[in-house]
Amino acid sequence: MKKYFTTVTFLVAATTLFAQDSTKNNLTLSAYAEAYYSYDFNNPSVNSKAPFIYSYNRNNEVTINLAYVKAAYNNDKIRANIALAAGTYVNANYAAEPGVLKNLFEVNAGVKISKKSRLWVDAGIFASHIGFESAKGKDCWNVTRSIVADNSPYYESGAKISYTSNNSKWFLSALYLNGWQHIQRPDYNSTPAFGTQITYTPSSKATLNYSTFIGNDKPDSARLMRYYHDFYGIFQFSSVIGLTTGFDFCMQQKSKGSSSFNYVYAPVIILKISPDNKNSIAARAEYYSDKNQALVSTSTTNGFKALGLSINYDRQLFNNAVFRIELRNIHGDDAYFIKDESTSKKNTTFITTALAFSF
Repeated sequence: MKKYFTTVTFLVAATTLFAQDSTKNNLTLSAYAEAYYSYDFNNPSVNSKAPFIYSYNRNNEVTINLAYVKAAYNNDKIRANIALAAGTYVNANYAAEPGVLKNLFEVNAGVKISKKSRLWVDAGIFASHIGFESAKGKDCWNVTRSIVADNSPYYESGAKISYTSNNSKWFLSALYLNGWQHIQRPDYNSTPAFGTQITYTPSSKATLNYSTFIGNDKPDSARLMRYYHDFYGIFQFSSVIGLTTGFDFCMQQKSKGSSSFNYVYAPVIILKISPDNKNSIAARAEYYSDKNQALVSTSTTNGFKALGLSINYDRQLFNNAVFRIELRNIHGDDAYFIKDESTSKKNTTFITTALAFSF
């Protein structure tokens, strides 16, 4: 209980300091909460889904995926963000983080280093530069996250330098990181990680992105270099039809110092149809292949290979509230999905409903 009190005290103190600034109008306070119920038709006895599912991973219970409070400060020269979070997303994704770090959803500060250009240096804990799906469900086209999103970083810590062109069409960033989804670097790992991001937005109807990660997620004694590439495009053909396509590719050394690699690849496509400003439907198809279990460990004969299909419906209730429901099926090469204590299956189907509020 003490660690939560300490964290809340820190947030209140930081918010108070911001509020005392003469430019206090640059301070923004916000909150987000997303409750969900998900039912897996395999009805696993452990009350949680397959171990490679990290968001909306509880079965047959009403609970919170993500809830956070946030204070953000921004002016022409400095910016800072502090957000504290809780929920099953936090329990699953921050399991390896020690103590109070588990509840730090976002803590970062930045300074503009150029008078003429939008060139910033930021440091702290921030959202991952990899992927088009975030932890915040309301910002994603589907209720649940794709397999590739669940098995690549949602967050990262370190420092980054970023540049946005004057016409806002180009965004460039280089990152120095504490590892693959780590706030605190793991013990016995002394190797930093690096990342890059290039985003091109030729118009409000198209976004193209290429992100990379280079690093080692193992102790130094068993160092395996990982080279990760993330490509995606988001296209809004009209006010009704939108399309997102993504492809991730990863190479990881088979052994320390080896010139041989294990490979992971994952294509995703999502079609979204919004007949009006209150209703939308999204269909997703995805495939994930990690034959040698570089990123997803299953201890099965064929490693991890899975095809996923889902259909999603959103209903905007109010300006700050949305109801969502999704039917999803995942079929694997091996029996990855628990049914009961002695039985597992090659496929699973589950339905997930969510109610998201933002303030």
